Amino acid sequence: MIFEGIYLNGEINGKGKEYNDDGNLIFEGIYLNGEINGKGRGYNNNGNLIFEGEYLNGEINGKGREYNNSGNLIFEREYLNGEKNRKGREYNNNDNLMVN
Repeated sequence: MIFEGIYLNGEINGKGKEYNDDGNLIFEGIYLNGEINGKGRGYNNNGNLIFEGEYLNGEINGKGREYNNSGNLIFEREYLNGEKNRKGREYNNNDNLMVN
């Protein structure tokens, strides 16, 4: 893994990007004392966005959006300590809200 970003006192602090060994961007976000804190985005190996959301102490906390491998929105939900916290919204492949 390759990291590009700002270090302060030996810890990642501020905006940062992580790349896999092939040089493809797999994550970008805000770091505080070496942990993801704030908004972040995860990507698959094809460069498509697969997740965007809020992080606290390295775990997903708050609102998050999940995307399929083609980049289409499939879920919106709340997270707490890295776990799905509330019932969310599910979308079809055309980004339209599905009704159950």
